[in-house]
Amino acid sequence: MSVLSHPVSRRQFHALSAGALALPGLALAQGAASYPNQPVKVIVPFAAGGGTDAIARLIGLKLAAALKQPFVIDNRAGASGMIGTTAVAKAPPDGYTINVGLSTSLLINQFLYTKMPYDPQKDLSMLYRLAAGTQILAVKATMPVKNGTELLAYIKANKGKLSYGSYGAGSTPHLFGAYLDHIADGGMSHVPYKGEAPMVQDFLGGQLDIGWVSATVAKGHIEAGKLKAIGINSANRMKALPNVPTLKAAGLTDPVFSLEGWLAMAVPGKTPKDIQDKLAAEVRKAMQDPEVQRKIEDMGFSPVLDSSPEKFTAEYKEQMPKWAELVKISGAKLD
Repeated sequence: MSVLSHPVSRRQFHALSAGALALPGLALAQGAASYPNQPVKVIVPFAAGGGTDAIARLIGLKLAAALKQPFVIDNRAGASGMIGTTAVAKAPPDGYTINVGLSTSLLINQFLYTKMPYDPQKDLSMLYRLAAGTQILAVKATMPVKNGTELLAYIKANKGKLSYGSYGAGSTPHLFGAYLDHIADGGMSHVPYKGEAPMVQDFLGGQLDIGWVSATVAKGHIEAGKLKAIGINSANRMKALPNVPTLKAAGLTDPVFSLEGWLAMAVPGKTPKDIQDKLAAEVRKAMQDPEVQRKIEDMGFSPVLDSSPEKFTAEYKEQMPKWAELVKISGAKLD
């Protein structure tokens, strides 16, 4: 016979209610304790072979070893990372679908696109900022400048005559280049390319004057003197190119020139906090491995050793208005 067929005292009612309310929390705790008990899908919203993919595979191997389940990389490239990121945003929030993406796909796109299939602030939870994507402001080898102060003066003196390249409209090199042009009132031409490699080829040929490049692609050319490095977008020097100063030290003191893109992990928005914390703790352990740090640094990134869902979310919110303003200044809008 159902308990509802008998009178229930107020004390009994409250006791039953408290027990019922405790059950979901208990279930979540048990879920986190046994997580993961099946393979975890790691969606990378870019093509295989790039830095994002390489770091996702590096961390995935560490997580698989620690948590005794495969972490399977799934590359879903397209639409500036939105195809793969959408798949994560719409996935069940159970910890079995993870995103490894860039500041472009996780943060900047919301200011670039007039329509998006997901809201990164509601449909995703930021899990761990893996690495800072430090970029190098470079100029063609024949340009008669040695630092940021001289570069600004040169842009002003050659108004309307210079060009800057990017990996496409709305990419971070486009946003930084547009801002440099804005503060110099230089009237520079923006030349978008389908990737960094073709941009660097035009740089080497002298057809392009200015651009932001990665250490992965440009390090050898800079060391050989075929490109001239002015400085890096970071508060600290890059281990891959220790002789290149920060842009602030090179004379570009505007805070924008210390703003770094990043590579990070995110999960569907309502993923239980217990599972997020467990994942983030294991990622943090992986990042303490000197070999992991060395491999990330060799790719031109700066590893982040002590991130967490709380720290990363706070950084994300602090950076949002800065990237929004850069997009506004660039005039970039995508559909």
